[in-house]
Amino acid sequence: MRHIIDLCDLTEKEFSDLYKLVSNIIDRPEGYVDACRGKVLGSLFYEPSTRTNLSFSTAMMRLGGSVVGFSDPNATSASKGETLKDTINMVSSYADMIVMRNPREGAAKVASMYSSVPVINAGDGGHLHPTQTLADMITILRMRGSADDMKIGLCGDLKYGRTVHSLLHFLQRYHNVQFYLIAPDALKLPDYMVKFLKDNNMPFCEVNSIDEVLPELDVLYMTRIQRERFVTAEEYTNLEGNYQLTAEKMKRAKKDMLVLHPLPRVDEIAQDVDDDPRAVYFRQARFGMFGRMALLLTLSKLPFERAGHHEIGADPGIRCSNHKCITRSELYVPLHGKVGDRCPYCDAAIELQL
Repeated sequence: MRHIIDLCDLTEKEFSDLYKLVSNIIDRPEGYVDACRGKVLGSLFYEPSTRTNLSFSTAMMRLGGSVVGFSDPNATSASKGETLKDTINMVSSYADMIVMRNPREGAAKVASMYSSVPVINAGDGGHLHPTQTLADMITILRMRGSADDMKIGLCGDLKYGRTVHSLLHFLQRYHNVQFYLIAPDALKLPDYMVKFLKDNNMPFCEVNSIDEVLPELDVLYMTRIQRERFVTAEEYTNLEGNYQLTAEKMKRAKKDMLVLHPLPRVDEIAQDVDDDPRAVYFRQARFGMFGRMALLLTLSKLPFERAGHHEIGADPGIRCSNHKCITRSELYVPLHGKVGDRCPYCDAAIELQL
């Protein structure tokens, strides 16, 4: 449990222990007001964030600790060309833990390679978002009792949605889960994630609208469809209704179905759904804060360890096929393997260097 890059970094026992701690904090928060007194969290947000940034800061302060860091990389030495490696080396000499969001996929893994304190991934591009998955799982387990024997629909931007990718990774460990992937062609689940589902015998089907599967679902996980992903506004408008949840549509859903959303929303969930007791996305956000409290408290008890040495550079003639991979911008990051192998940082395929 040195770092949390993917929630799957936790064993089943570690997650079970973490969930028990979350439950204790939710039920008895006054018992944890000084649990991290004297500890400092380094908060490095290279991308805009409301919930995750504020949630981590609030979580640390509720535990009695303090927070240093930035939410605008343009006001830091990164704007002068400082490498991620150097930033992490510096911050890990100040803080007891680091939480980082970065637009480069695999950035959190690279940070963990050069940090002497635990690193928590708060989102690395479109790759993973483990603490959002923690919030998702707490919500499902608290409100449903189990994630086994579940039909879950994942709707919206499945191609770039790191929250969806993280949740799929984690749900692999549960039994009899059926996945319904609800997305337009332009935003379908990427090939490497489809391969992950197939390799792990996770049953799924791809559908074109919420209406096709809504009555079957135990959980509906909504995500924002970004207008900018479409070539024309007309193309977006033609699809919009298929991926919008309304109070009228909710009449066709199970009486105990849960509606989750990592937030922020735009118009994919109509305002008239908010009063439905099955709409639990605001409670989900609060559960996320308690989950982050438990995670910070657990990591704060780990002994200090100097980060190990990592070799520099990549094998000549290869590169990651993902142009957003951290190895494309931080050229000192080691990348080795052969064409077709999975990139260890972002899960895309390794290809020939052009």
